[in-house]
Amino acid sequence: MAFRRLKLSDLTFGKPLAWDVFSAPSAKRPVLEKGALVAPDQLSLLETGLYAEAGVPASVLQSLNQINRRLERILMDLRDVASADTELRAIARELIDAVARDENIALAAIFLNQIAGAYAIRHCTEAAIVVCLIARAMHKDPAELLIMAAAALTMNVGMVRQTEIFQGRDGALSNEERAIVRRHPTDSVDMLRWAGIADEAWLDLVLLHHENEDGSGYPQGRLGEEISQNAKLIGLADRYCAFVSARNYRRSLLPPMALACLAGGSDMPVDPDLVAHFSARIGAYPPGTLVRLANGETGVVFSGADQAGALRVHVLRLSDGTPLALPEPRSTADVNCSIAEALHEDTARLRFTMQHIWGELAAL
Repeated sequence: MAFRRLKLSDLTFGKPLAWDVFSAPSAKRPVLEKGALVAPDQLSLLETGLYAEAGVPASVLQSLNQINRRLERILMDLRDVASADTELRAIARELIDAVARDENIALAAIFLNQIAGAYAIRHCTEAAIVVCLIARAMHKDPAELLIMAAAALTMNVGMVRQTEIFQGRDGALSNEERAIVRRHPTDSVDMLRWAGIADEAWLDLVLLHHENEDGSGYPQGRLGEEISQNAKLIGLADRYCAFVSARNYRRSLLPPMALACLAGGSDMPVDPDLVAHFSARIGAYPPGTLVRLANGETGVVFSGADQAGALRVHVLRLSDGTPLALPEPRSTADVNCSIAEALHEDTARLRFTMQHIWGELAAL
């Protein structure tokens, strides 16, 4: 990896860094992370030398992990942040750009658990990826998409620390803990206002993402058209990503079951038009789904459905159990290669990296 030494002119105070910054080309960890705001008192660092990558773009997977680390840093300390608007918008913008660079990799990162970090933050990042994909499919304009991504990334900040405790629970939440869950949209809005977020469209999406069509949601019990479509979309992305994440008390739901639960298998009413968008854009077998084909081979879904509805599957194990050193593409348009079932990782017994399947844009 090539590095260049930074000059004072490369740094703009108050503007998020466009790259990770290192103390030396050989350093393994950055002294300043991409997206951090440079302060005047950090100029002394230039005396010893600062370095950044010399124009080498990060992979989509690297970008998503960098975004998640920066989001964790700011959300965990949001009570101490006086003006978070600029940095959170920058994070949302970069997530939108990363997803646009390769939507298959962005989706696969969710199902293959390739975004590292605390569950509470990772869940918001993953939900924001899904929001971006569905919103693009619905032809939302860029300004609207940015606000939706920012809202998805910050929707749970009001209980971000408690979520880590809840995630480790085997049993039911206490009455006090359930109260925290039900008021977290309001708490999140309050924290965001405190941190300098004044965009009412953004705050409204955070407030309403747990409202339901029939008034059974929270915190205000709104009905149908009282809930914006964008808030409903964020709520569905939140729910879908929760379905496909493992808990102490259950395995993650496989993508076909998660989509079925979203469409009506759960006890919460949903907007059927939005569910149809989920079904069309993400589908039952999204990229990153481990599958067994009708011919007995096992592999991973590489890309979403083409115009004919066929998927591409990269086979990693033949029907006789022989592992393949190089992935071999199959199309589900071939009846013998149609998908028989989705598999959990322990059942599939496949070992590979995302870079092995999707190339350099999926490198870590």
